[in-house]
Amino acid sequence: MKGHRWFAAFYERLSNIEEKSAAVRKIREEIVGGARGRVLEIGAGTGASFPYYGDDVTEVSAVEPDPFMLPRARKRAEEVDKPIEVQHAPAEELPFDDDTFDTAISTLVLCSVSDPQKALSEIKRTLKPGGQLRVYEHVRYQSSFGAFWQDLITPAWKWFGGGCHPNRDTGSTITEAGFKFDSVRLVKTAPPVPPMVFVRPHIVGIATSV
Repeated sequence: MKGHRWFAAFYERLSNIEEKSAAVRKIREEIVGGARGRVLEIGAGTGASFPYYGDDVTEVSAVEPDPFMLPRARKRAEEVDKPIEVQHAPAEELPFDDDTFDTAISTLVLCSVSDPQKALSEIKRTLKPGGQLRVYEHVRYQSSFGAFWQDLITPAWKWFGGGCHPNRDTGSTITEAGFKFDSVRLVKTAPPVPPMVFVRPHIVGIATSV
């Protein structure tokens, strides 16, 4: 499976800086710390979410498609005292049975999956009825001006950012996939300066499989 060797190394350094932000830590505590039961985490990346899982989690099945991210995630899983297993798989082809998980976690992932609709369909399939999808994702600007610049930068950003699409309307895609948001809010944790201005709007949300 194709990966992004240089991006994996760059992303780890970048995320280490971002994860020190009090705002990002608070969001991870809310989204990841609120997980319950058997948990699916898609696109685990370098394992930034792993330290935030709480005592209400019985086990975590984390998947990561990039072979250059995978060793970093597995190393992080070994470093935290949590029941986490990391597998090599894309979100679009989850190696799990139907109705397996109580909670699914998606943090900064749905921008870069090759097929968001298929990935969300797979998440819904493997969640138990009434299971939660807890997300922290950057999304399309609500303003036409901001969205224009996201559309313009997307081809170059995908190449540079390991397949990331800054212009995806991920909130709408989640509802179209058969989830209902119990809560969702828009946040802007990144500074309004290039290059982070292109991925500045994020949603923090909890949705239920319906």
